[in-house]
Amino acid sequence: MATIVQTPSKTWKAVIRKQGWPTTAKTFRTKRDAEDWARRTEDEMVRGVFIDRAASGRMTFGQALDRYLKEVTPTKRPTTQKAEKTKAVPLRAFFGAYSLAAISVDLVARYRDERLASPSMRRSKATGKTELLSPATVRLELALLGHVFTTAIREWRIGLVQNPVANVRKPATGEGRNRRLSADEERRLREAVESYANPMLGWIFTIALETGMRSAEIAGLRLRQVDLARRVVRLDTTKNDSARTVPLTKKATGALTAAVANPIRPDGCDLVFFGEPGRDGKRRPYVFAKAWNEIKTALGMSDLRFHDLRHEAVSRLVEAGFSDQEVSAISGHKSMQMLKRYTHLRAEDLVDRLDSIGKPKAKSGNSQETA
Repeated sequence: MATIVQTPSKTWKAVIRKQGWPTTAKTFRTKRDAEDWARRTEDEMVRGVFIDRAASGRMTFGQALDRYLKEVTPTKRPTTQKAEKTKAVPLRAFFGAYSLAAISVDLVARYRDERLASPSMRRSKATGKTELLSPATVRLELALLGHVFTTAIREWRIGLVQNPVANVRKPATGEGRNRRLSADEERRLREAVESYANPMLGWIFTIALETGMRSAEIAGLRLRQVDLARRVVRLDTTKNDSARTVPLTKKATGALTAAVANPIRPDGCDLVFFGEPGRDGKRRPYVFAKAWNEIKTALGMSDLRFHDLRHEAVSRLVEAGFSDQEVSAISGHKSMQMLKRYTHLRAEDLVDRLDSIGKPKAKSGNSQETA
């Protein structure tokens, strides 16, 4: 049975001591509330479903987020750490003062709707007006919010009945980009990047279009990862944390051969594409984003992103007849569903194959006609 006593401040405290369970106590304004809580709690203990919710009522989301950023975030890659610190800012501003127990499904849904209606830092190139936050951005913020709750429940043993983010509808992100590169665009881009003052930009462009590697994977290449004799590049760290070996076309091999033999490579620098030393004297990968953006804007291709070169490369592999498994091995996509976003085939490339349907196959030279 629970012990219910009146405190000096005229409130009522219910204390439950039950074998096999930690001592549990809670204070209420009325004796009736204390009795009701004690009855429900003892019943949950008997049924083996009791959860001590006291900790979730004491810890604010701001405190939980601080602990997450201190204990969990540092275990992730540097780029992910930076992204989580950025996403934590709006989450703290909205939920920071709430206790974990007070954050409900309705509250999370309200955050989602308000963020979707919030302006972003970008302006529309067509209208010049400030764009709204993309659904993908809000999805990533909700993912971080949900993982904070998951960690609090599973690892910190904070008494919560459920993760409030799990039952909230996530914003739809659409079907993804389908930006392909025309032959004329490729020709003009290649002329521009190959005539750029730093030859590394042209080599990077060729490698991206020939291999489908991500910009970070190319920029971070070390000499030990490049095997020109076997025409492969071994990637140790990728976006999905899975190492893979990328085969090289003749054009990609030529670009990497030139990059490895770069005559201005500083002594002791093992980066294939290197930048100038920073304030600390260390050399880091060549940062080509500014040069790339200036070139594509000057050519009237402002809507083209460097990542679209990966989309183009993977789509060309599919059009060349490689199987899904072969394309996945080259591109590093873990699932066929993820790969599907990059395999939008151009209708004009299928015309010849459609015309061949129904045509009789050529007879073998060894076959004999029969009467």
